[in-house]
Amino acid sequence: KVHLYSEMKSLISKHNVSHLIIASPRLSVAQKNEIIDLCLAHKITVRDVPPIENWMNGELSYNQIKHVKIEDLLGRDEITINLENIAKTLNNKTVFLSGAAGSIGSEICRQILAFSPKKLILFDQAESPLYELELEINRNFPNQNIELVIGDIRNYNRVQKLFEMNKPEVVFHTAAYKHVPLMESNASEAISVNIQGTKHIADLAHQYHSEKFILVSTDKAVNPTNVMGASKRIAEIYVQGLNASSKTSYITTRFGNVLGSNGSVIPLFRNQIKMGGPITVTHPEITRYFMTIPEACKLVLEAGAMGKGGEIFVFDMGESVKIIDLAHKMIQLSGLELNKDIKIKITGIRPGEKLYEELFTDSEEMIKTHHPDILISKTFVPPFKESKELILNLISESNTTEHKNILPIIQALVPEYKSEQEK
Repeated sequence: KVHLYSEMKSLISKHNVSHLIIASPRLSVAQKNEIIDLCLAHKITVRDVPPIENWMNGELSYNQIKHVKIEDLLGRDEITINLENIAKTLNNKTVFLSGAAGSIGSEICRQILAFSPKKLILFDQAESPLYELELEINRNFPNQNIELVIGDIRNYNRVQKLFEMNKPEVVFHTAAYKHVPLMESNASEAISVNIQGTKHIADLAHQYHSEKFILVSTDKAVNPTNVMGASKRIAEIYVQGLNASSKTSYITTRFGNVLGSNGSVIPLFRNQIKMGGPITVTHPEITRYFMTIPEACKLVLEAGAMGKGGEIFVFDMGESVKIIDLAHKMIQLSGLELNKDIKIKITGIRPGEKLYEELFTDSEEMIKTHHPDILISKTFVPPFKESKELILNLISESNTTEHKNILPIIQALVPEYKSEQEK
């Protein structure tokens, strides 16, 4: 590694290099980052060659040599998972997947299909994205037994009929509202989808004797400062409570931002660069954890396979990234110059937004698992009878009262929640 770096530095100076093409598939993420940082410091344009399996008819054309994607620099080296254990969980099983057309849901779908389930039910309310997913599956997995269902997780009767007909053995629940500022001004929607919708799917998994229920949660559920995060924490509390009285194993997975997901910062920045700027950053000190979508979904499948019930699995997200540094690097990778070709504009923290995210609270004990990237959070689980009563009250009140009137119920369930009104 040191030899490669020093050789490159020497060659750059000696030959006045203006462009670099990375063609080696064997470079680690760290090596790639180091080489690209060196090039960007010398204002060298960096381009990437796609993997050989993506070449057209086995040949590389010039048009396939692209600018390096920021996702390639924020990911990590290949994550290893226990394929045998996951196969036991999914092979020849009927699997129900909510939010199937979303960023996480669609990738979980692709990864599940690699394990040949007996049947995969793909449930989502987004018609066009679900149709696009169907076309992709028919192209890449032509012999798999899939059923695509349009519906809303808030419609209990719709989902109940699906469970009654199919009796899924494994349930992955990814459907959720996730945009923090939007949910701050639409709190009742966050409660109805993230809490009531989760309750519907979780209750049906119990009623129809599913073996496993895997909830996809978020780091925003930790010490939440927004309704979205608080609603996801309450969803965690509900499924953990239900686990104690059910033969179904209820498992929660919690992780941070995924690269390139719908509405995330990287597609936003990429579009802003394309439009000529400015790139909008809410605060110069704001940081976030990142993981690629395939990485996150691999770990969801691994945690789902290893989970016995009641756990909150927390993924190692690596180092947090300063968003303004991310913007700088994306500008450079696009071959542009900050303040000359494109500017960065600081817009101010949005309602409910944190400067930094946390993966667990100070009161949570973290326990290692056999997988280096997966920890278990040991957190207090309130008595289910009390929390269920509060949750039912919250669902009822959220449809009929103002935002401020439901905050006390949220805080009774999540004492660490601090709303905007309290700051």
